Amino acid sequence: MVARLILISIFLLGSALALAQGTAPATPTATSATATGNVVEKDLEVAMGIDAIEKVDFDYSTKMTIGNEQFLKLVLVPQKREIIFKGLKPGRTTVLIRDTLGDIRLRYTVVVTATGKSNTVSELRELIGDIEGLEIGIRGGKVFVGGEIVVPDDIGRVSQVLASYPDVLTLIELSPQTQRVIARKMSDELAKNNLKDVTVRVVNKVYWLEGVVSNDLKKKLAVTIATAYLPPKIQNLSANSQRFQTPVTNDIIDFIAINEKKEPQPTPKMVKITSQFVELSKSYNKVFAFKWAPLMGEDNSQIQFGQTEDGNLTGQASKGTLSATISNLFPKLNAAKSAGYARTIQSGMVIVRDGFEQGGKISKKTTIPFALGTGEFQKASSAEVGLDLEVKPKILEQEKIELGIVLSVSVQVASGSASPVTTSNSVNTNVVLKSKESAAIGGIVQNTSATDYDNTGNDPAPLQPASSGGGGGSPLFRLYRSKSYSTNKSQYVMFVTPEIIESASAGSEEIRKKFRRRE
Repeated sequence: MVARLILISIFLLGSALALAQGTAPATPTATSATATGNVVEKDLEVAMGIDAIEKVDFDYSTKMTIGNEQFLKLVLVPQKREIIFKGLKPGRTTVLIRDTLGDIRLRYTVVVTATGKSNTVSELRELIGDIEGLEIGIRGGKVFVGGEIVVPDDIGRVSQVLASYPDVLTLIELSPQTQRVIARKMSDELAKNNLKDVTVRVVNKVYWLEGVVSNDLKKKLAVTIATAYLPPKIQNLSANSQRFQTPVTNDIIDFIAINEKKEPQPTPKMVKITSQFVELSKSYNKVFAFKWAPLMGEDNSQIQFGQTEDGNLTGQASKGTLSATISNLFPKLNAAKSAGYARTIQSGMVIVRDGFEQGGKISKKTTIPFALGTGEFQKASSAEVGLDLEVKPKILEQEKIELGIVLSVSVQVASGSASPVTTSNSVNTNVVLKSKESAAIGGIVQNTSATDYDNTGNDPAPLQPASSGGGGGSPLFRLYRSKSYSTNKSQYVMFVTPEIIESASAGSEEIRKKFRRRE
C-alpha cells in the first residue's frame, strides 16, 4: 500500500514539473479505424492550415475519389506510400483509395474543422493565394507566408494585405530570377535613350550600372532610369526592420565612367515627297438653227402674166393668171450636240535631306515645235510643257514635316495649225503634314457658259448673193432663227505626300521590280 502511494506521488510530481516547464503532450490528429470486409474505414479530422500525413501499407493508385473537392485537397507521395490531407473549407467528405489493381482498400471519412488560425490561413489564401511562388500555412503554431515573389508588381499587393495581419510570420524573399528580369528591362530602357554602352547586372541582390558615357548628364540620366524600375524593397530575413520598404537608390551602385569626347552628329533623315497634278475638263455645245430663204427661178427668173392657147407662158398678159418657178421652197433645220471630256495626270517624286537649304528640285519638260508666219517670213518656234517641283522639307515633332513647296505644271490643251495651245498652273505655299499623309495643297475650278441667239456664224451654209456670172438667185425673203448653248468646266488640284525614310535607298526594290525583265 505504501509502495503504491509512492508511485502515485512520483507520477503526480512529474506531471506538475512538466506543467511548470510549460510543456504538454502533443495532441495528434484524431484517427480511428474499423474493418468492413476487405475495405478499411477510417475517420480523420483535419484542421485548416494543419496538414495531416497518412501512411498506407500497400501500393495505391493515384486515381483517388474525393466526395467534395471544395473541402479537401490531396497531395500524393507514392514512393513513400504517403498521402497528405489539406483542409480547404470546413465540412465533411469522404475519400476512396484503391490499390494498383483497382480494388478499394481504404475509405476515409474526413471532417475539416476551422480554428482561429485556420480562418486566417483561409483569408490569406483568398486574398493572395493566387500569387506565384507564395506558400501559406501554419507551422510551429503560427500562421506564416513564405516563398519567393516572382512578379515585382505583386510586392505591393502582398505588403498591403499583410499590413492587416500583424501576427502573421512573413518569410518572403524576392526571386533572383525576378531581379534579372528587372535588370534586363533597365538595359532595354537605357538603350532606347541612346545609352547603349551602359549595362545592368545583379550582384548580391544589388543592381550594378557599368559602362561609359560622354558626360555627367548622361550618367545621371542612366541612374534615374534604373531607379524608376526598382520595385518595392523586401528586407532580408536577418534584418530587424520592416520587411517591405519603398525602393531606395542604395539598391543601385553606379560604376559608370565618363569619357568626354565629341559625339558624332546623328545621320540626318531623308524625306521623300511625291506630288500629283490632276486636271479635269468638260465641254458641251448645243446648236439649233432654222433658215428659210426661197429663191425664184434661176439666174434670169421672172414673173409672167397671161397664158397662150397651147398652155405656154408668153410675155403678154392673158386671162389674168400669175406664173413663176420657186426653188428652196421648204425651210432648213440645223441641230447639233457635241461634248468632250479630258483628264490630265502628272506625278513627280523627289528625295531630299532634312534641313537642306537648297531643297530638292525635279523638272520634266517636253518641247513642241511649230512654225510662225508664211512664205519667206516663216520662222521656227517651240512651246514647252511639263512639271517643275521645288521643295524644302523640315522634320518636326511627332513625325510631322514642314514643306515649302513651289510646284508648276503646264499641259497642252489643243493643237492648231498655227501653234499649240497650252495652259499653266502653279502653286507656291508652305504647309505642315504628317509622314505618309496626303493633302491637296491648291486647286482652281472654272466654269464658263455662253448662249447666242440668231448668230449667223452657226449657219453651216450661209446664203451667198447672186452673181452675174452664174448660179444663185435672188431670194424672195429671208427667215433665220438660231440658238446655241455652250458650257466649259475645268478644274485642277495639286496633291503632295511626304514620307520620312532612313535612307535614300528605301523603296528602291519596288522600283526595280517594275523594270525587271523576264529571262
